[in-house]
Amino acid sequence: MSGLLAGLLLRRAGWDVDVFERVDSELSGRGAGIVVQPELIENLRGLGLDVRNLGVEIDTRRIFDAAGELSGTIECPQTLTAWERVYRILRDAFPAERYHRGKGLKSFERKPGSVVAHFADGGTAEGDLLIGADGLRSTVRQQCLPDLAPRYAGYVAWRALLAENAIPPATHRDLFAYMSFGLPPGEQFLGYPVAGPDNDLRPGHRRYNVVWYRPAGEATELVRLLTDESGISHTISIPPPLIRREAIEAMRAAAERLLGPQFREIVRLIDEPILQPIYDLETPRMAFGRVAILGDAAFVARPHVAAGVSKAADDAKALATALQDGDVERALERFEAERLPVGRRIIERARHLGAYLQASRTQEEQARAGRHSTDAAVMAETAVLDFLYA
Repeated sequence: MSGLLAGLLLRRAGWDVDVFERVDSELSGRGAGIVVQPELIENLRGLGLDVRNLGVEIDTRRIFDAAGELSGTIECPQTLTAWERVYRILRDAFPAERYHRGKGLKSFERKPGSVVAHFADGGTAEGDLLIGADGLRSTVRQQCLPDLAPRYAGYVAWRALLAENAIPPATHRDLFAYMSFGLPPGEQFLGYPVAGPDNDLRPGHRRYNVVWYRPAGEATELVRLLTDESGISHTISIPPPLIRREAIEAMRAAAERLLGPQFREIVRLIDEPILQPIYDLETPRMAFGRVAILGDAAFVARPHVAAGVSKAADDAKALATALQDGDVERALERFEAERLPVGRRIIERARHLGAYLQASRTQEEQARAGRHSTDAAVMAETAVLDFLYA
């Protein structure tokens, strides 16, 4: 989505843009639920895109204790959607003939006044500017900053999307219309409604997005979780079909011990969970002559701030604005100066909110954990970007 946002904004400013996507197939159906921040809606409207029926509207957050009793409630109106919904809006707005699938970037070279991209299939493309919007495993960032690597946060998330009509009526009544939390010691479980397949918002046809954060030591538990049935150890992530049944059963057993009855019911419905080790990434630079990185290629924040797509949109907007000056390299320097401090604030805030979930903590992180792990703090701070504008 970072690439599409940048491409659309630059086309609107008069640039000639091509997007090269490493995946050969369409990306529909990928991703899970996301919180739509007001800043993202504003950016989509600025592109002239239709943001009506973007997702499910909620206005309340709830916390349930281990006995299933409601222990806290606050009002927090938000729009909750699926990654694929926002992606589809952007993809449909970008000219199909300028969107090239199956074009994984291998490397790039700088020339006087231009950049040449070399693709894995042997093809090349030359332009005035190369934008690396290629995510956590960014090839562009790797070539510019080869020593920079993602930092494991000390915990993982078990994730799933469930069909609304599969949820038992009593559990549906307690959870579905809200962002709902459960807080076992040192852990966090949350769930909220999102659109169903093909952006279906009809009652009974929507989905329930589930996330359960659990500590996992990097040298021990994480290694076990990322090792498949054949003994192959994966890095960064593991495809859902390869997660060992033993690991899934251990997660299910923990749910029966730690979670309230509503959330236990939800976990029992999960057929093939996604395992997401949580990483963050903080770049020291975003501009490299005629090359820029943005979105998750530059800053990857822990999910608690729900800033990923909004951050990418703001990066793209700042880049397009800076490039109104015809000098590309000077424009990218201004873009970098504006966006680096924002990315750093988002990373720091996300680390504060997630400190109490880590398998191990420094004394400073222990203090953060005490401030941000209470029921009131979790409900008020999760997926809210007010700290950026305070």
